[in-house]
Amino acid sequence: MAITLSATDATSLWDRVFGTQPFPDTWLIVATALAALAVVAPRSLWRLSRNAITIAHEGGHGLVALLTGRRLDGIRLHSDTSGLTVSAGKPAGLGMILTAAAGYTAPPLLGLGGAWLLAAHHITLLLWLATALLIAMLVMIRNAYGALTVILTGAAFLLISWLTEPAVQSAFAYAAVWFLLLGGVRPAFELQSKRRHGGAPDSDADQLSRLTNVPAPMWLFLFHAVSLCSLIGGGRWLLGL
Repeated sequence: MAITLSATDATSLWDRVFGTQPFPDTWLIVATALAALAVVAPRSLWRLSRNAITIAHEGGHGLVALLTGRRLDGIRLHSDTSGLTVSAGKPAGLGMILTAAAGYTAPPLLGLGGAWLLAAHHITLLLWLATALLIAMLVMIRNAYGALTVILTGAAFLLISWLTEPAVQSAFAYAAVWFLLLGGVRPAFELQSKRRHGGAPDSDADQLSRLTNVPAPMWLFLFHAVSLCSLIGGGRWLLGL
């Protein structure tokens, strides 16, 4: 009897996570896009919401470092929305280049992937994948503020996916993906502005320039291209176009 119940529970959990959910009404998709824009556009709110983009940014560095065979030593997230990912390995080469390029491209690409999942009606799967990525990232966090930020973000995804109704899950998932798509555009423009005024001399674009001998503005162009193309493509998926 216990084995039967266990099998039933496992099947139910599988269906819940990997099953599909109904496509939400268009008004909800538009409303979540406006809500995401409302926390990205105003500078006062962006100072707070940018922490979530920093999580994705540093997580991108860390994930690509591991995928390219580098040793990930730790990730730090700071209250000024800056972050630092430390990895060990060859100081040059393809692995280092991909790791450095992953930061600014990670948030919009994660948003694009999330939009694809939502277009395929996998709302719960998206929430659980996000939770799993945050738990994996937590293991590598090396400061208290960073740990608190990741724990709170992961708890929000877990609680929404486990305790709320499908309508609430849809609203949260769409808002999160819109936020990654819209919020993924702004950091590259901020970096461009800082460099124009002589700031950020050791930015990802400048590091990539030193690694590849390709001018930093070309890497900035890549960051802009990835974020804007992801926003356009992801937005079309989310809107069912």
